[in-house]
Amino acid sequence: MTELKSVTWPPAPIKTERLVLRESEARDRASFIELLASPEVHTYLGGPRRYDELERELPEIPERWPGSFVVELDGAMIGQILLRRAPGHHRPAAAGKADLGYMFLPRAWGFGYAAEACAAALDWLDGVLPGEPVVLATQTANVDSMRLAAKLGFTEVERFHAWDAEQWFGLRPPVTPPA
Repeated sequence: MTELKSVTWPPAPIKTERLVLRESEARDRASFIELLASPEVHTYLGGPRRYDELERELPEIPERWPGSFVVELDGAMIGQILLRRAPGHHRPAAAGKADLGYMFLPRAWGFGYAAEACAAALDWLDGVLPGEPVVLATQTANVDSMRLAAKLGFTEVERFHAWDAEQWFGLRPPVTPPA
């Protein structure tokens, strides 16, 4: 996926009531490994990666590219928000639009952190790329992700079958910049 190249990166940390969204740092590496190796996190994402493989392959500062935010709670990484350009090879309707992705460690589930962090990332995107539509895809079996998509203002465009499961593809219409 291509980056959001027209955006100055990294932005200043984004602070919400409880969280900070920021660029990754070396201190986040262990949390990234935990996140990427977690069977619970990857239930709907094609399965976890092997811990030993991640230990060998992950750079000292992982996921350091435009559109990748670490979500921090009380000084520790609890998840990641991804905003990147959708290539459109799986869903032509996604081509060129900003694509929202997110992963949170299981210990952070159920507290509203994903909604808070995703809303903050989308607000940031609305500020730097006004009028940008955003897409999101998730498995229909991932009820929590479907609920979060609706809460964030995504509406269903279509359902399709991929990766041996029914997928949901949604769109968050562009936010009209103030006149």
